[in-house]
Amino acid sequence: MLTCDHPVPLDRYNDRVEEHLRVTRFYHASQIGVVQCQKALVNALIERWHPDTHTFHLSIGECVVTLEDVALILGLPTDGLPVTGMTMTSFEALEAECLHQFGVAPRKSDCRGCCTKLTWLRNLKENFQLTDEISIQSIGQYNWGSACLAHLYRALCRASRFDCKKIDGPLTLLLGWAWIRLPYLSPLPREPRYQTGRPFDELQEGQFVWAAYALDRVDPNIISAEIYMQSVVWSATVPLVSFECIEWHATDRIRRQFGFVHGVPHQERNLDKAHGEVLTGPKNLNWATAPSHSFWVMHWTNSYNHVLSELPMPSQYPLDTYMYWYRSKFGDRLNLSNIVVQENDEGNQDMDEGSQDADDDNEEQLPQSPPPSPPNPLPQE
Repeated sequence: MLTCDHPVPLDRYNDRVEEHLRVTRFYHASQIGVVQCQKALVNALIERWHPDTHTFHLSIGECVVTLEDVALILGLPTDGLPVTGMTMTSFEALEAECLHQFGVAPRKSDCRGCCTKLTWLRNLKENFQLTDEISIQSIGQYNWGSACLAHLYRALCRASRFDCKKIDGPLTLLLGWAWIRLPYLSPLPREPRYQTGRPFDELQEGQFVWAAYALDRVDPNIISAEIYMQSVVWSATVPLVSFECIEWHATDRIRRQFGFVHGVPHQERNLDKAHGEVLTGPKNLNWATAPSHSFWVMHWTNSYNHVLSELPMPSQYPLDTYMYWYRSKFGDRLNLSNIVVQENDEGNQDMDEGSQDADDDNEEQLPQSPPPSPPNPLPQE
């Protein structure tokens, strides 16, 4: 789980707030401090993201952030009810909901469209008393880990478009995943950093950690038992749901991350109209029953029927068949240094966790391991 080494003030939370954070299952996430964004690394990952497969395409195969990573990095729950239901985009609906939840309603000047400004919520926080224990406890019934991952996937899908200049979403999760799976890229204090244009073009098999959470790699004193109780569903090949946002958890394409034999995967899943849905314009809709979403919501509720269940992969299992298929299908897109792209200042992507730039590539320099041997050539048919 992601932890910080800086001291946390002893009075950061009073006892009641900490109790509520634990009941809602957000306590572990609340302990994560500020993680400095690595623009070049995020840009490199965006270049490798394929929206059709919902995976990163590296020279060693496909990989992706999964529910396992969400649970063990952020500590968010990965079981429970899907985060879906009604969205109401009128000011009147927002006013009524705030009156119901907080006993006070914002003025129109406190809102932007159908959303309240953070300044209003911060001012409300100073005077608001938590009194509805039932409402607080119900928060912990939902699968916030799946919702978090859905928004990361959606952010990557959007950022991979040529006309997109920003990325938002849970970038702390993305960076934590990259540093765990690719340790040679993790930032180390006082270590030299080297310039690299395409950090993944010459990635070799031993540089990616497939079994990142093996017993010999995880401190048992950090990960609580309640998190491991959800592990059954981590490998489920299912849709990720968060209201209008539907993305695909393609675990059948990255079996090695779960210790299974990595064969040729099935055809990528088509999410049809549910993929790319946004909340612009009037959206007074119940997403749980919407024609475009109800099938995927139901699929998630049956997630335990879609977990990977195979024999573990032997340590010396040959990957020739998979790699031949993989390089035959995607080989022309695996070495990005060979692709000439015309870019200008307007075409550069920006990054935003909040709104951070994402393509001052020369400002950020990634650490690089010693130069590896050239990758294996593409097998000839």
